[in-house]
Amino acid sequence: MTETPKLNRRGLLGAGVLAAGTLAAPTVLRAAQDTDSTEYRQGLGIVRRNASSFRSLDWQPYFSNLKNGAILEDISSRALHFWSEDGQTYKLYPTSVPQTDDLTRRGRTTIVRKVVGPEWRPTASMKKRNPDWPDYVPPGPDNPLGTHAMYLGWQYYRIHGTHDTRKIGRRSSSGCIGLYNEDIAELFSMAKIGTQVLLI
Repeated sequence: MTETPKLNRRGLLGAGVLAAGTLAAPTVLRAAQDTDSTEYRQGLGIVRRNASSFRSLDWQPYFSNLKNGAILEDISSRALHFWSEDGQTYKLYPTSVPQTDDLTRRGRTTIVRKVVGPEWRPTASMKKRNPDWPDYVPPGPDNPLGTHAMYLGWQYYRIHGTHDTRKIGRRSSSGCIGLYNEDIAELFSMAKIGTQVLLI
């Protein structure tokens, strides 16, 4: 005859902790994926980069209205927030941001132009810093603007895609805001000429 094991308080506590840990594991994994989809999406493992500040925000502290929709880029958390004009759609995307503060522009502007398959020409200051860069890159897999670009009211500044997914979540641009190509394609379809943009 098999003897039934005696259960005591310590045994029950240990079993409860183990069960709770096992049940919580998928939630913890999902939370890590959600807070830092940057690297997980590429199958490179879970890396918690800016996880504490990559969170949902309300638009009211940043905009007086949602006319034409609104985009908030938080340079510190490397996150782009989008609200539709009717307030029904809210999106949060991981981004790449300028490498240094002197390349970073903050303030209010708007989207003034949208291009699918953008061309790219480095500015004179970019060429000075990187003389080996080409003078022109046509649309395609080598283009640093990715598949879509939205030009801002400030000359040379854009919100665009990138084919180099390692840049997302990092200080890696020469001034622009970069998104995964699939994210810029979605944002491009919702934002319009005149959409408000605030970089903080």
